[in-house]
Amino acid sequence: MRPPLSALHRTGGTPAVPAPPTSGASQEEIRRQNLGALLRHVHVHGPTSRAELTARLGLNRSTIGALAADLAAAGLVTEGAPVTTRRGRPSLVVTPRSSRVYAQALSIEPDKLRAARIGLGGRVLDLRDTPRPAGTSAVDAVGTLAALAHEMDRDVAADSIRVGIAVAVTDTTRDRDGRVRIGGPDERLRAAIGAAFGDGRTGPTVLAGDLADIAALAEHVRGAAADVDDLIYLHGSSGVSAGIIIEGRLVVGHGGRSGKVGHMVVNPDGLPCECGSRGCWETEIGEAALLRHAGRDPGTPDGVSEVLRAAADGEPAATAAVERVADWLGFGVANLVNVVNPDAVVFGGSLREVYLAGADVVRRRLDELALPASREHVQLLPAALGPDAALIGAAELAFAHLLADPLHIGTAA
Repeated sequence: MRPPLSALHRTGGTPAVPAPPTSGASQEEIRRQNLGALLRHVHVHGPTSRAELTARLGLNRSTIGALAADLAAAGLVTEGAPVTTRRGRPSLVVTPRSSRVYAQALSIEPDKLRAARIGLGGRVLDLRDTPRPAGTSAVDAVGTLAALAHEMDRDVAADSIRVGIAVAVTDTTRDRDGRVRIGGPDERLRAAIGAAFGDGRTGPTVLAGDLADIAALAEHVRGAAADVDDLIYLHGSSGVSAGIIIEGRLVVGHGGRSGKVGHMVVNPDGLPCECGSRGCWETEIGEAALLRHAGRDPGTPDGVSEVLRAAADGEPAATAAVERVADWLGFGVANLVNVVNPDAVVFGGSLREVYLAGADVVRRRLDELALPASREHVQLLPAALGPDAALIGAAELAFAHLLADPLHIGTAA
């Protein structure tokens, strides 16, 4: 698996991803690269024996031993005998020090604010959330989010290493009157985050990115599309957006504003969209569309889940609503598949359950509209990480600096 990150948006500090070594790399650069490869492997795959690392990384035994010893001396991994041994000398197992080395992962979501401390290896050590009042802008939410994070910090051991902070920000929010506004990370938000968590010179590097982008990263590293290098992740909530990964790297576009697939015009005679256009894809597949077609009030709490349960029980209106939304979902996916030619499309957020309920309809529409060369290999997958995907992805973003240069952690903490 390639390193899964492109540089997203930093609020200060050192670059998230150092430049890769040139073809004339020095011995020190090669050593740093190998240290990163070993640490990344145990971070993603968990405890691994030296013998397995030798085979998987293509390095000799003595090199693996020296690299593992260096990482252990830095407090990033431990080495110990395997639980079960075989004949002969057992190979030491290299394990990430999840409880000591961690990233701070934060998310600004349509209805809540969440903070987590996630250890090296992807282990969730602490997770807290609080409601986000309607009408609260992302900038206004930063103070509450910082308070959650600082409260969590009080329980951290003195010798712990925080390698970075990353924030996933939803690209939509709902006003007090119920209208959806399109947003996402902008300069005002990044400035507010930087002020809350550090001044950018002596404080930690803080990264901010679109929630769908970051959830896509999580599903690519640890979820449904692990080891799939070309994928589209579709996220449904108040709106519809996408995270796109090509050759193992996020495609974020100018200003980090790619992936607004909910605003593809698919039905020019359709309903007005909150963006000012008409017939956008999210007017046909969004949560509000499903509720509207099922005859439910758009403000119904847990309305999407209720419609899906009703459809599973055979209620005609709910069943028809699911089929209609699934048909439009397949229509848009076919267009995206023709453009991007991914190996997988992952459905997350509320679209996960809509896809599962209408998978046959989605696939049928895809088969009708997508080019054979693109559709025949593409996998349609439900997201695997659930509501924690944004936090897990934010942690991966924050860990990027450490994984690129493991023994230079002082600049990331």
